[in-house]
Amino acid sequence: MLEKGYLVLSTGDTLEGKWLGASSSVEGEMVFNTAMTGYQEVMTDPSYAGQIVTMTYPLIGNYGINDIDFESGEPALSGLIISSPCYKPDHYQANSSIREIVDKFHIPTLYDIDTRALTRIIRENGEVYGKFSMSKEDIPKKAKVDANIVDQVSVKKMIRLHTSSNQSHLTELSKAHVVLVDFGYKHSIRHALMELGCDVTIVPYNTSVEVIKGLEPDGIVLSNGPGDPKDLDYLKHSIKKLTELYPTLGICLGHQLVAIAHGGETTRLPYGHRGSNHPVKDLATGKVWITSQNHGYVVDMASIDEQEWQISHINVNDRSVEGLIHREKPILTVQFHPEAHPGPIDTHLIFQDFFNRLVRKGEKQYA
Repeated sequence: MLEKGYLVLSTGDTLEGKWLGASSSVEGEMVFNTAMTGYQEVMTDPSYAGQIVTMTYPLIGNYGINDIDFESGEPALSGLIISSPCYKPDHYQANSSIREIVDKFHIPTLYDIDTRALTRIIRENGEVYGKFSMSKEDIPKKAKVDANIVDQVSVKKMIRLHTSSNQSHLTELSKAHVVLVDFGYKHSIRHALMELGCDVTIVPYNTSVEVIKGLEPDGIVLSNGPGDPKDLDYLKHSIKKLTELYPTLGICLGHQLVAIAHGGETTRLPYGHRGSNHPVKDLATGKVWITSQNHGYVVDMASIDEQEWQISHINVNDRSVEGLIHREKPILTVQFHPEAHPGPIDTHLIFQDFFNRLVRKGEKQYA
């Protein structure tokens, strides 16, 4: 007989399910992702650290798990909730099932839960916390994701990656060196940069400006990551300095941190944007892009100094800020994920735009 497990919520609701793998008592912020595919990328995205993720698509695991689509070395999410697991995946690249990956990485997982009802609870209540338990009488105690959550997912030491020498379309002059400041970066971000011809040095989130200057980068990327951006307020002076020294691209949390560094504010969304079909309007062209997103906070539009910044993108559904471009300096930021994974590659051109802004060898740096 399959062992019952319970999800008890801060709203007072309790949902019954079954354990996929070992039972485990764990707590976290409740969020949901609406993507129909990409569960492997969701499970391994460091931005989900401290969160229990509900997949709204009912069948999870049907194409298995492969060696290609990991977004980190090890999953960081607190727990996973699915409706129906597939035990016998069918895909030529698959080498593991969802059950095997849950067991391998000890991901607390409940299935056979009414994910539609759970999603409604989160949508109606906004900030909801939950706990996996063996008892329906239990209650969650956590009131907020750990303020130091980024420290748990960022690299601990510098990693230098070189563009493959067999990329024959690249010349030495077309290559660039980018420092990727890691707040919980996805591997597909570094892949996108390297495919364009960038050598990438990944550094811990709290690396000093002086150390980064010593690496002699052509540009800076501030990555995605988990948690409340206000918890990293103490980094705003160093982040501002970096944006004054180098062409900069901020992605998701990185976008929010650039805004904070330049005097902006962030606010919490009612229940976040998490999925692979969020419509975003490019205000320069009027074109609407379909984007991949994973965030619970946004930049407050009223806090943006529009004499300094141009709002480049807005969310079609709620009109929230999805992108910023500095009016004088080569700084651009986006709230969505241009590398997708999972999701459409509509906005991959953001990386090309950033690459075009990088200082070339032999050219004078603007700052």
